[in-house]
Amino acid sequence: MNTLLLTIPGEEQAQKVAWNLYSYFQQVLGGGETQRTLLLIGAVLLCIVTAYFIGSVNPAIIFSKLIYKEDIRSYGSGNAGATNTLRTYGTKMAILIFVLDLVKAAVAVLLGSLILTRGIGGAISALFVVLGHMFPIYYKFKGGKGVACTAMCILMLSPAAFLVILAVFLLIAFLTRFVSLGSIICAMLFPFLSFIFYPQNGFITLSAFCIAALVVFMHRENIKRLLQGKESKFSFKKTDKHKAEEHDNAAETQPAEEKAYGEGDFVKCSCGRLIPRSREVCVYCGEKNSAYVPKNQTQEGKKK
Repeated sequence: MNTLLLTIPGEEQAQKVAWNLYSYFQQVLGGGETQRTLLLIGAVLLCIVTAYFIGSVNPAIIFSKLIYKEDIRSYGSGNAGATNTLRTYGTKMAILIFVLDLVKAAVAVLLGSLILTRGIGGAISALFVVLGHMFPIYYKFKGGKGVACTAMCILMLSPAAFLVILAVFLLIAFLTRFVSLGSIICAMLFPFLSFIFYPQNGFITLSAFCIAALVVFMHRENIKRLLQGKESKFSFKKTDKHKAEEHDNAAETQPAEEKAYGEGDFVKCSCGRLIPRSREVCVYCGEKNSAYVPKNQTQEGKKK
């Protein structure tokens, strides 16, 4: 166990004081096996709670409301992360959100390490800061996909694995321009590389496996679009914002020439957004409209 040697004035010998809070209080309070078990449970719960609440603080939602007076989750892919911020508000805002997501993950893992060592507390905190980012308690459990948070957690828990994963991600992103594909593959590599580089630390490997499962789950729609050949490729260009509305308000958000259409003239795209049947390509995700019918044919059908 890592310790710091602290020399207390007036004493001839240095006292060993553990650097994590759990070991420190264990040494100070002493006690039997029951007391140590209760102290361990308390430390684990503290790691979970602090990491989850830190992860639930979502910079993309906060800044979209403060600066643009709107919710980032109402635009583009509907996710509160750096990628959707890039597509909606541009590069500068996306970089800010990306950095802040990295910082909050770093803070959570650092606190977990201080509470209960990096191999245990840090691993637990990594899992729950990612979970908080994906399902934030402050924002009705609808957040981002956790890629930036996961990247920082990998760096702090397994630096050697991070270098390999970073190289793989850059290679995939450069060759395919599919950020989602790189994120999915790298997330799946995380537990295997953690086991290879740190076989003696089961907590890090277990945390890595859970994080990988969460990231893949959050990218389930991306996986479906990749298999269908409909996934959007990465671009630094900002796209036009198109606010997602409920079905009963869909007609009010369409261009003037499409307002005359009834509810039956709108179809749901695979991304979950409502678009006019006469629009050949979805304005939200860029996919082709599988139910596309030219405008003149739609109007003729209505006349009949």
